[in-house]
Amino acid sequence: MHIVLQLIPKKYLIGGTLILLGLSGLLLMSTIVAITGEFEKDSQQSEVTEIEGGGIGVGTANVSPEVMKYQPLLEKYAQKHGLDASYVPIMMALMMQESGGRGNDPMQSSESYCGSVGCISSPELSVDKGVLHFKSVLEKAHYDLKLCLQSYNFGGGFINYVMKNGGKYTPELAISFSQLQYQKVKHTGNYHCVRPEMVPYSACYGDAKYVDAVLKYYTGTITADGKPAAPASGGSGGKSGVKVIDAGKTLIGKTRYVFGGGRSQSDINAGRFDCSSFVRWAFEQVGVNVGPMSGVTTDTLKTQGQAINPKDMKPGDVVFFDTYKIDGHVGIYVGNNQFLGCQGKTGVAIASMAKGTYFGERFNGRVKRF
Repeated sequence: MHIVLQLIPKKYLIGGTLILLGLSGLLLMSTIVAITGEFEKDSQQSEVTEIEGGGIGVGTANVSPEVMKYQPLLEKYAQKHGLDASYVPIMMALMMQESGGRGNDPMQSSESYCGSVGCISSPELSVDKGVLHFKSVLEKAHYDLKLCLQSYNFGGGFINYVMKNGGKYTPELAISFSQLQYQKVKHTGNYHCVRPEMVPYSACYGDAKYVDAVLKYYTGTITADGKPAAPASGGSGGKSGVKVIDAGKTLIGKTRYVFGGGRSQSDINAGRFDCSSFVRWAFEQVGVNVGPMSGVTTDTLKTQGQAINPKDMKPGDVVFFDTYKIDGHVGIYVGNNQFLGCQGKTGVAIASMAKGTYFGERFNGRVKRF
């Protein structure tokens, strides 16, 4: 071997060595990129399926079209900041009260973000920071939603005041806090009562009736501890979910899929449904109201109920699929990687969502329990 090496010119030996070193470096870099890619993939997947925080049960926002257009952004940043999506309708109601969805700071989050009004000029940044601030206040309020809403208006000092006076929001505490704070600042001349009925009380700091103002744009259940409200008999999940499935199964073989169908009694009588109207109908049969007949969509359904990790889903939970759009299809999980839904070719039927099937490849991990 030594003789062979002597016969090879030195320049070829050096070149060959450099080539081998280069190939080794490329192999090492490829391995690192592959590992890093897997870590990033796992991280992204966890962001989709792991949602922290409590929920507040089923609810809908009764807001203007200007506010409705922000629903996707509110959902996006609720997921980013680990806030249960069932709070989205409440935040839409809050935005309705704050701005009606108008202007560059629709959530009026400049002050909480940078300490002064007017520093936010991007609607998306307003939603991002507004959702983050809402979550922070909600946690400090120990998931007392009314305390959270009033503190969004008054500031964090109201939470400390409530904790020293019973630990739970009441309208009376909101008025007394407003009175106390107004006495400290009325000499500046910068404060006046936004509500005439508060003038006799000298409660002119902020809006002492902010909670009522927001909730007039919201219809739904509220729990003080942030846990999902108990569903009516027949709701989804576990044994009670079987009732929803049994109700839905009565339409198998009796319907046809019509996009936009199922939103009038005549459609229902004729067996014309689409996916979201069928889910609404099934829950209505067991006493659970998930929205008005005329307005139900996959987008309204996904804001309701409690977010469930896919590994914990039970019969009766509602599952979503990315088809013609994100969350374009919805159905009711029946177990064993199957769901009950209204599909284009079959009408109401049980379909597979096992890996490798059409719906299995499009299941996006969103599971809600009503």
